[in-house]
Order: sequence, then structure tokens, then C-alpha cells
Amino acid sequence: MATTSLGAGRSGLAAADRARLLRRLETAVRRARRSPAGEVLAAVTVELGRDVDPVAVAVASRIHDEPWFCIEQPDRDRAALGTLGCVKALDARGPERFATVARAWRSLARAAECDAPDGLRATGPVAVGGFAFASEGGAAPHWRGFAPASLHVPEVALARRGEEVRLTLAALLAPDDDPEGVLARLEARAAGLREAPLPLLDPDPAGRFHVASAMPPEHYEQAVARAVERIRAGALDKVVLAREVDVLAPAAHHPASILGVLREAFPECFVFCAGRGERAFLAASPELLVRREGLRAGTLALAGSTRRSADPAVDDHLGEQLLRSEKDREEQAIVTRRIVRALRPFSVWITGPDEPIVAKLANIQHLATPIRAQLAGPVSAVELAGLLHPTPAVGGEPFAVAAPLIPALEGLDRGWYAGPVGWTDTNEDGEFCVALRCALLSGPVARCYAGVGVVRDSDPAAELAETEVKLQALLPVLAG
Repeated sequence: MATTSLGAGRSGLAAADRARLLRRLETAVRRARRSPAGEVLAAVTVELGRDVDPVAVAVASRIHDEPWFCIEQPDRDRAALGTLGCVKALDARGPERFATVARAWRSLARAAECDAPDGLRATGPVAVGGFAFASEGGAAPHWRGFAPASLHVPEVALARRGEEVRLTLAALLAPDDDPEGVLARLEARAAGLREAPLPLLDPDPAGRFHVASAMPPEHYEQAVARAVERIRAGALDKVVLAREVDVLAPAAHHPASILGVLREAFPECFVFCAGRGERAFLAASPELLVRREGLRAGTLALAGSTRRSADPAVDDHLGEQLLRSEKDREEQAIVTRRIVRALRPFSVWITGPDEPIVAKLANIQHLATPIRAQLAGPVSAVELAGLLHPTPAVGGEPFAVAAPLIPALEGLDRGWYAGPVGWTDTNEDGEFCVALRCALLSGPVARCYAGVGVVRDSDPAAELAETEVKLQALLPVLAG
């Protein structure tokens, strides 16, 4: 496998960029001495060649077990972000975790010595990571490293949109830091960046794979049946129930190889990986939670699904059946109404189509309603994610009733499954998707998650079958 160093003229700092970074480091140290926080973020952003692949660089350049993160949506103008390291961790837990992390990032970003974002999204210093589904989620040992709210400010970030690629190098300066020493460290890091094709998945692995539900399938059907009883009794309108299926491989799962398959198979999805120590959480998610660009916000109400078919006529027929399904239309309407209700107090206007459309992915098709809003004032991307999470597409309606019911019926710790994952920049713009079609990798163990929306007309066997369809995004890749 060919590996290319980016240090020679591609990510190495030119003299002018080096001087600019040194000035910022020196200014940051002086300001840190006067700052109550005692630290100031400094960064420089430079242009790279159009052929650089941010994700491939992040995978090839990772040092030991340092945190890494990547997210891309190939069909959306080749959008990609790859990051390495962590100069500042913004972690929180509890019901106010979104607001806590948003305030911490705002304080750090406003004081930063850096280039302003220049129109290319996700450039300059960014904070990347995600949030657990529940306010105290991720307490199970296998979720160690994935706090209920956890955004990392990376040392290295590469962003691509279309044919443009930017590299940002960042450091957090304390009052007694040596600017020249920090500069030397960042220069060495830039010079050490390299790019290699993502490793291929072994087409014929040795040994046996074992695939099993964490709970028996009958347990899931019983959970759906109990939920339907509660809905028909009038306790709530909808609840989303998930199940976990584990894949035990004969050797450690390789997140980079799996990423390579996912981005080829699901170019229309948000393909991401958050690496924390020896664990990696990855997904090919079809669902945008929120995208903020200035005072514009966008989201996607996604609910109701059916399988795909290789026969175009059958595939179209399945999509038409989905559009006409009262059960699926009810599920979709619940999600749309909740999103609009959450955004309305913060918006001048909200708009979306009167009827849902059918969104076709590689292995599944969904009912989808894109929603746009003009914000009345500045609400950060992280705060918007907190306002919208969890939508009824992953939680329930009303959520206050669904919240205690979900863990009681599921019997699992969702961790970051169904939580927001993404990034935000120094303008507090950003993009968060919902972590669906995902797996948590830890050595040879992969924990896969999939859920369905349960409403009054749900059939337990049909809902179990729907989870099997959704699991097909990852199980064939993970199970050899």
C-alpha cells in the first residue's frame, strides 16, 4: 500500500504561515497570563492540494491511541472532515450537557487567536464528537471514553468541500508555555502527516465469526408488544425501541477498513468514526439532526421505512406502499410536528414540504421531510442539537413518558447510539447527524444497534424484521 508524506510542500508550513502561527502563539501566551481561564487557543489554517483525502490522512497519521474523528458525506460535494489529537476536551453530563458544552466552546472560540472560517465549512479550529442518547448514557464499561457529552478540540483538522482542502493546526497555550517550542511541535506534526489508501477489508478472513443478539429476539418482540399496549391505553403516541446485535470476530475489527466499505456503499449518508483509545464508534447514518449556517438551520424528519429491491419496478412499488402506509405516515407526522414545535420559538419562519418524500438508500428506503428555518437570533449548532434531541424518530412522543420506558423495555445502555455526532466551528455553525446504522468496536467485539418506531398499529414480528433490514448496513461488513 503506497503511503505519501504530506510534509514536503503539501502540509509543511510555508515561511509566511510559520511566522503567522508564531505571532499567534506568542499573543496567546500573553493573553493567557491575563485570562481568568488561564489558557487561550491558537491556530493557523493553510490550503492543501485538491487531491488530499482528509479521512485517509487521519487514519494513516494517527499516533498510538490518540483520539481521532472523521465524518464525510461523499454525495454532498465531497464534504469531509478528519481530525487527530485533542488539545481540549469539553465533557459534560446531565440534562444541561448541551448547554454546558456550548458555553465552554463559545468561551474558547471567542478568545481564540486564529483565522476566521473563510467560507469552507469546518475550517479553522473545530470541536468534534458527540452526545449520548440519554443524559447519563454510556455508563456501561464498553462505552468507556464516550462521555454523555464529549467534544474534542483537535490538534490537527483537515476539511474538504468540493476541490478545496484546508489544514488547521491548533494548540492550547498556558501562561508559562514557550511559543517557539509549541511551534516546533506543530511543525513536526504537520511534517509527519501522511496519506495512504484506506486498508481493504479481508475478503477471506481466517476463523469463525459469531453473531448473536444481546437479548433473544423473543425479548424484543415482547418489548414491542408491551409498548403497543401502553400506546393503545393512551399513555403515549410513539416509542422507539432498539436492540443490540453483537459480532465476535476471530481478530480485532479494523475501523479504517470498515470505513472504506461504508463510504463506498453509502455515499449519500453521514459516514463517521469517533476513535477513543482502543474503541471506535462508527456509522453510516441517513439522518441529519441539524445543520446551522449563520441564521439558517436545516434538519430532516426521517421515520417509516421499508426494504429495497434489485427489481426497479418492485422497488418503486415498495416505495409507493410506504407513502400510502397509514402506520408509517403517522410515525412520520409525529416526528415532523415535534421538530417544528421545537424550532418555532427560535425562528422567524419554518418551511417544509406538505408531503414526505421517499429517500432511497443502498439497503433501505425511508419517508423523509426536509425542514428549513430562519433563526430569529444566534442559537449555536450545539444548542440547536440540544433543542431537537431526541426527535421522536429515535425517542418517543411525548418523550417525558417514553424516556423511562425505553431502557426498561430495551434492557441496554444505548451510549452514543441515536445521539448527535458531528462538529462545530468558531462561528458556532456546524452539523450534527443522528448516530444510526452504527457499531461500537472494541477489539474483536462489535456491538451493532438498530431500532424502530412503535405506534398503535405496530406488529412485533414486523418490527423485529425491520431491525434486521437496518442491521444489514453493517452486519455483512462486520461478520466477514
